[in-house]
Amino acid sequence: MGNAPSLRLLDLDGSLPGQPMLAARLAEGSAVRLDLSGLGRALRLWSDGRSWSRLEQALAEAETATAGAAARFPLTLVGSGDYHHVSAALIARATGPLSVLHFDNHPDWCRCFPTRHCGGWVNMALAENHVHRVVTIGPCSDDLDRPDRKGANLAALSEGRHQVFAWRRPPTETRRGVADGPGHRYRNGAILWRNLDEEDFAAALAEILDALPTRRVWITIDKDVLAPDEAFTNWDQGRMPLAHLLAALPQIAARCEIVGADICGEYATLAHRHPMKFAEAVLDQPPRPTPQAVERGLQRNAATNRVLIGAFEALQ
Repeated sequence: MGNAPSLRLLDLDGSLPGQPMLAARLAEGSAVRLDLSGLGRALRLWSDGRSWSRLEQALAEAETATAGAAARFPLTLVGSGDYHHVSAALIARATGPLSVLHFDNHPDWCRCFPTRHCGGWVNMALAENHVHRVVTIGPCSDDLDRPDRKGANLAALSEGRHQVFAWRRPPTETRRGVADGPGHRYRNGAILWRNLDEEDFAAALAEILDALPTRRVWITIDKDVLAPDEAFTNWDQGRMPLAHLLAALPQIAARCEIVGADICGEYATLAHRHPMKFAEAVLDQPPRPTPQAVERGLQRNAATNRVLIGAFEALQ
C-alpha cells in the first residue's frame, strides 16, 4: 500500500473529524476525509432516491480522484449507526463474488419504506448480484422478537442468504415458519436462536467462515454490537465484548480475503428536520443522554475506535 492513506472518513454528521486520533491522522495524511455534510440530514436514518444518487456520485468521484479507492481505502468510518445503509453503497462498489460479515446488535433485515433505510440495508446488499450471503453476528435486540410482524425478510433467512447468529436472545415467536439454519432452529411457532455467548466464540466463527460461499469478504461493524461500557451510540446496545470482536479480525483474515470494511456506531446529536425522521428517532432510539454522559461516551468511542483501527491495520 506504500504511503497511501489506509483510512477514509465519510463525514456525514461531524462525529469523526474532531476525535483527536482521527484529527491527527488527517493532519499527517494517513487518513482522508470525504465531506458529505451536505447530505447528512438527507441520508440519516433513510434516504430518498435523489440523495442516494448524490451519495453514489460522490463516492465515484472520490475514487476517481484517488486512482482506485478500493485498494487504497480498506477501512471506511461512516459515523452514526443511523447511516449503516451507506454500507450498501460501499458494498455495491466492491464488485466480484462477495460475502458480508455484519457485526451488529440489530439484524437490519426489515423491508422498509423508503427502502434505503438503516434498518433494512441488508436487503439492499442481498439485491446486489455479486453478494452471495450476509452473516449477521451478535444481535441481542428486540428486533428479533416477532420478526414476522416487523417486516423482517424471513425468506432470506430460510434460504440461507441471510444468516443470523444472536449473541444472546431467548426463543422468539413467529406466525410465519422458517427453515432451520446454522444460527437458528424453528420449532412449534418459535425461532430458537443459537446464542454465541454460550459457545467457544473462536470455534463458532471458524464454522461460520468455513461455510461461506465466497473467499472474498466485506466486514461491516456497528459498534452498537458492543456493551455500553465499550461504545456509546444512538441505538440500544448489545453484549458482545470488544475483545471478541478484536480477536475475530485476524481469524477472518487468516481464512478469507478482506476486500473492504466499514465501521459505524458513533454518537451524533439529533438534528432531524424531517418530521417522520424525528418521530422515528424518538420512538425507536433511547432517550437523549445528559451532556455529561455524552462527554464520557465520546471519550469511550475514541478509545474503541483507536483499538479497532489498529486491529484492522495490523492485518495489512
